[in-house]
Amino acid sequence: MEYKYHEGYTHDFVTLLPAVQLAYITSQHLTTEKSPSLVEKGWKPLFPVDHLKTNLVTIHPKAKYCHDMWKRECDQFSKCIAEAKEYNKQRYDKIHMEPDFKEGDQVLVSTLNFNNFKGPNKMRASFVGPFTLIKFIRKNAVQVRLTEEFSRRHPLFPVSLVKPYFQTGEDKFASRNKTYTTQDIVEVEYSLGL
Repeated sequence: MEYKYHEGYTHDFVTLLPAVQLAYITSQHLTTEKSPSLVEKGWKPLFPVDHLKTNLVTIHPKAKYCHDMWKRECDQFSKCIAEAKEYNKQRYDKIHMEPDFKEGDQVLVSTLNFNNFKGPNKMRASFVGPFTLIKFIRKNAVQVRLTEEFSRRHPLFPVSLVKPYFQTGEDKFASRNKTYTTQDIVEVEYSLGL
């Protein structure tokens, strides 16, 4: 929450914390389209200031002050929460890209959460594969057909850990796939007289 950057309300955060919590649990969220209190408890919390009858002839000044203060603070924090939501939405929309692969494509899977490789992390391959993408699970996860080497792994991966596989032209990079053995290196050194 971007609360700390709003001027005028940073010095007394501890005293205003109940108002922040009230504003948060009574504000409508984008994902559920309901307030957290309504989702978790099934009702919206009411406070003594909500029961204040404004049509009475005389209202105690302390009760009126308390009601006005709570209303002002809740409005301010609701505005802060709305600004934070808008800021987070803009940041997400700026960097988010929809996956550009479809079912049946060849994809590479990140080894970020794979802990069964031997050797130091920096020497590991960043991605393994290619694997065939079987289907999308909603729009943020995919199911892939894993090879025998990875058959003990769960086949579902988040889209952020998957990238499309592009075949390189082997005729362009003929020496790339060639692996050199120690026998080849010894023969080269011997022929050079090293």
